[in-house]
Amino acid sequence: MPVAPPRPPASGLPPTDLPVEACIDAVRDALARDRHAVLLAPPGAGKTTIVPLRLHDAPWRAGRRIVVLEPRRLAARAAARRMASLVGDEVGGIVGFRTRDERRVSRATRIEVVTEGILTRRVQHDPSLPGVGLVVFDEVHERNLQGDLALALVLDARPVLCPELRILAMSATLDAGPLAARLGGDRGGDVDAGAPAPVVTSEGRQHTVDVRWRPPGPRERVAEAAAATVRLALRHDEGDVLVFLAGAADIRRVAAGLARGGLPAGVDVRSLYGALPAEEQDLALAPSLPGRRRVVLATDIAETSLTVEGVRVVVDAGEVRTPRRDAGSGLTRLRTGPSSRASAAQRAGRAGRTGPGVAYRLWSEAEHTRRAAFAVPEIATVDLAGFALEVARWGSDPAALLLLDQPPPAALAEARALLAGLGALGPDGRITATGAAMVELPVHPRLARMIVGAVDQGGASTAAALAALLEERDVLRGAPGEVPTDLADRVRLIADPRLGHALIDGRALSVVRRRAGELERRARSHPGNPASVIDPALSGALLALAYPDRIAQARGGGRFRLRDGLGASLPTGDALTAEPYLVVAELGGPGRGETGPNDLRIQLAAALDLSEVEAAAGDAIEIRTTLVWDAERDDLRARTERRLGALVLSSSDNRATRGPATTAALVDRARATKLAVLRWTSAAATLRARVGFARRAFGDTWPDLGDDALLADLDTWLAPRLADGTGRAALERVDVHQALRDRVGHHRVVELDQLIPTTFTLPGGRGVPVDYEGESPSIAVRVQDLFGVREHPAVGAGRIPLVVHLLSPAGRPVQITADLPGFWTGSWRDVRKELAGRYPKHEWPLDPTTAPPPRPRSRPSRG
Repeated sequence: MPVAPPRPPASGLPPTDLPVEACIDAVRDALARDRHAVLLAPPGAGKTTIVPLRLHDAPWRAGRRIVVLEPRRLAARAAARRMASLVGDEVGGIVGFRTRDERRVSRATRIEVVTEGILTRRVQHDPSLPGVGLVVFDEVHERNLQGDLALALVLDARPVLCPELRILAMSATLDAGPLAARLGGDRGGDVDAGAPAPVVTSEGRQHTVDVRWRPPGPRERVAEAAAATVRLALRHDEGDVLVFLAGAADIRRVAAGLARGGLPAGVDVRSLYGALPAEEQDLALAPSLPGRRRVVLATDIAETSLTVEGVRVVVDAGEVRTPRRDAGSGLTRLRTGPSSRASAAQRAGRAGRTGPGVAYRLWSEAEHTRRAAFAVPEIATVDLAGFALEVARWGSDPAALLLLDQPPPAALAEARALLAGLGALGPDGRITATGAAMVELPVHPRLARMIVGAVDQGGASTAAALAALLEERDVLRGAPGEVPTDLADRVRLIADPRLGHALIDGRALSVVRRRAGELERRARSHPGNPASVIDPALSGALLALAYPDRIAQARGGGRFRLRDGLGASLPTGDALTAEPYLVVAELGGPGRGETGPNDLRIQLAAALDLSEVEAAAGDAIEIRTTLVWDAERDDLRARTERRLGALVLSSSDNRATRGPATTAALVDRARATKLAVLRWTSAAATLRARVGFARRAFGDTWPDLGDDALLADLDTWLAPRLADGTGRAALERVDVHQALRDRVGHHRVVELDQLIPTTFTLPGGRGVPVDYEGESPSIAVRVQDLFGVREHPAVGAGRIPLVVHLLSPAGRPVQITADLPGFWTGSWRDVRKELAGRYPKHEWPLDPTTAPPPRPRSRPSRG
């Protein structure tokens, strides 16, 4: 958009030479005409402080407030103070600010700088935004999740509830196209969308910056390289030095390194990060006194929103801590990684605001080309539980909102499942009364659920302490395995720091105690919330409200089973090893310890007893009766268990009752034992062998009674016979022989008896059993019993010869033959001689085919 000549400055604001001044009229006109605009201005152009002040007298404001959204608390306070000083007023007058922890506004306030959560709450409470004429979204290029959400909610509410509201989005580095389209109502190809918002660009004023690449040596840490580079810059370059580091820990390391190595006279080292007290932050931002130089050690908070006066040298470590979903804690944690190329450009630009400058980058130029061009939007990387709760409170679906990026479907589904498990969403996906109370607290939904639930238990102070512990860094420091896992130990330190601890981190404890106090005050602000004291004994019960999915049950030796069935272990010797139940707040990856190499490592937890588990689980506890085969009793039992997921809270065994489930369990037992549990009589075995032989001899018209076939069809032939059974005795009572006869069928059994008889009838009238187990059927018979037999014994209507095992009078084997007539005419002569010699009292005819069989011996009378 073309830039018009500047108008006279707003009342009370003297003219400045900041580059953004040339764009004010274009911004003012765009907001008057289109009600929305995008302003692109590089760092140092003055957009954060000058633009709201210049728009203060716009006619369309009509006495309503200008609300400026700043992503960070430190930047919000600094921007408000800078604007107030420019108009010669105190903070809380014309210009005020409101953050999570601080409020400096009054009835006179016309420009209010707020942080993201504050604006979201205001829109949620009253979407019409009464008394607000303009919302300025500053630093939208940072793509914070709360900022994206707040913009989407305001855009959603404006058409119906506040049509006169103006929206201005300001960015240092951003592709303005998608943002302008969203402001115009475009959801991505929406035919009803309006024209994109006008984009106003400020060219800025940037002096030349000499970029110097200085990667650390092979064994040099980033903090050491940063300290060495600061000393180099102090020796060879002019002006104050701004050092960009990943976080507070790195800032402390570099400060300590500079102190050890010594600095030139007249050099002051200042720190600048969000958790510092306000007075220390102000000291870092204040210009250096004449004749002195500053080294400001800062996080990326100094990248865009803040102005650090006097800087001519930038030392950039090239790292940034960005929020990422932490699977171990279930919360969003800051993780250190390489900054983007856009971030590096903004940081370097800090050195060229007032004159030529120098930027030292602690990485190589080759590595620089491989870095991401822009930072990844938070919506793509962080835990979405808070986002999903806010959207549910709004009563919309993310797809219906004008978000710059839609949330990943899998992450959103996971977030909604968690909220449902916490009781924040009902079965229909709508927010519950519990969820509505949770959304008012500025903590992760897990921790909000704990605080809300603690009110009813009189444990709000303890819940606030636990929430602060989990939200901030640990108050105990030490090597892995040395730090105790019990959160109750830490709660005791918050309640009474005088107790002390060998591993205590005093700085962290101070931060956590301060945050706990803030959360406690919020919890007590609700009507009817009674005062309470911090009670470490409540730690487990309250923590279980936040982590009902992380309840764990002991399984011996420091090992636990989590509710979802995963294994987890405590460090060897940890005090919580003897507890029957834990609630786990933080898990690490699989460890190498003695307790279980594949188990997750329990890092933070609290003890529970069974009653506390039951209270936390509520309706999630299931009473489940299952039929199991008791190995000791060797019988079927009905086991009734009270279960919480994979955890068995209690169980009892009883006799199974009749019914389909019992029948199925008995059938399963028969299947598991491959039918061995059934009572296989000789008659059943013989019938199966006969049918098996008939199938081999005459084809598959005969049924298959083999193990595989019977096992595959148990529901047909066995289950009906177990309908009234309750245990092993029912299996043993099954008449397998009759079951097999029924499977063959009555008419086929008659046919089987004719073709494949069970016995072969001898000339003397006695029958001998036929064995069908081998490849060929066979009989075993004394030679004498076959006297008079001229044809070879056969079955199958005479078509299948039997293998005949000839025996002596004493039952010893004599000969095996499949050709009895040939035996009589052949080898009988030699066999006869041998038998006559051994059994001389018996008659051994020369021609057995004409000899009568011996008469059966009569049994003596028993008197």
